[in-house]
Amino acid sequence: MLELWKETVVEQAAFYIGWGGLLIGLIFGFIVYRTNFCTMGSISDILSFGDFKRFRAWLLAGAVGIIGVALIGRAEIAEMGQTMYLAPSFAWGANIAGGLLFGFGMVFSGGCISRNLVRAGGGDLRSIVVLLITGIFAYMTIGGLLGPLRVLVFTPMTTDLGAAGMETQSLGDVVAALTGMDPATASLASVIAVAGAILVYCFMDASFRGSARNVIAGVGIGLCVVAGWFLTALAFDDFADVPVQLISLSFVRPAGDTLDYAMRFTALGPPGFGIVTLAGTLIGGFLGALSMGRLHLTTFADKADSIRNMLGAALMGVGGVLALGCTVGQALTGFSTLAVGSILTFVFIVLGGIVGVKAMEQLA
Repeated sequence: MLELWKETVVEQAAFYIGWGGLLIGLIFGFIVYRTNFCTMGSISDILSFGDFKRFRAWLLAGAVGIIGVALIGRAEIAEMGQTMYLAPSFAWGANIAGGLLFGFGMVFSGGCISRNLVRAGGGDLRSIVVLLITGIFAYMTIGGLLGPLRVLVFTPMTTDLGAAGMETQSLGDVVAALTGMDPATASLASVIAVAGAILVYCFMDASFRGSARNVIAGVGIGLCVVAGWFLTALAFDDFADVPVQLISLSFVRPAGDTLDYAMRFTALGPPGFGIVTLAGTLIGGFLGALSMGRLHLTTFADKADSIRNMLGAALMGVGGVLALGCTVGQALTGFSTLAVGSILTFVFIVLGGIVGVKAMEQLA
């Protein structure tokens, strides 16, 4: 059955990636809006009220993603080691700096990229400005004015794990290298240990178990990440003229890609997974706002609000590229592969968010 599905999707990859990605993004955006899933908000909840429910929802989504990726790998739908997150080039310096910048920036811009997408769908004009600036600064950091500086500063802070005999930077390969354990066994043990620990941590809390909204958010968003991996894994073909990238939900580079596509679509062909999922998330936010009667236009409160949001957007664009992703692209999609760089980025996004919240309190 899976072989038949893969053959069908590979033959019409653009069609399935386009419409499948749009649907995944739409469901993701609708869930984010309806459940108030917000990674920045989860950090603020902890610091302001000691409330960990939204943070547990974020972790639960990660655990669902880890289990899903493990199942995709065991089903041999695709070789997950080929994803960019698991490359043996461990850019620890960029992971740390990018995570800090992104975490700090998302506080100043009122939320991460996914949160701004659903807010834009609901009519928030501030979020549209944030998305535009994030996309521009992402492209500036990839290959624009900031590109040479990125390479100069962070290339020396990169470790080639291949020199130590490791094929990937997965937690399983690291454990195998340190203990001499068989890599397949170490990978399975890592999945069970990390996903199991997260599930125990989440559901041991009675208030989280009793919060249907947060449980639905964690499971639903985690399944959206798995669906993205599953779709691109089915479409992935080494022999294609332009292979589909093995990826799932991510929004920093796609923000720039979407701007580029809007200006040059006649020369670029069918849109990629990142562009269609970004568009789907925007539509999902619109439908979520419409279903709750919250569809209305809002804009910046004052000049200071404008400056804060624009600064935060620029930091998210730079930080997201350095870290290879955002709170979704790295802390969920990358984290689901148990890449060491993704785990490191996750930690420093949280730390950057904490610093950002403290800074906002000082400015208030």
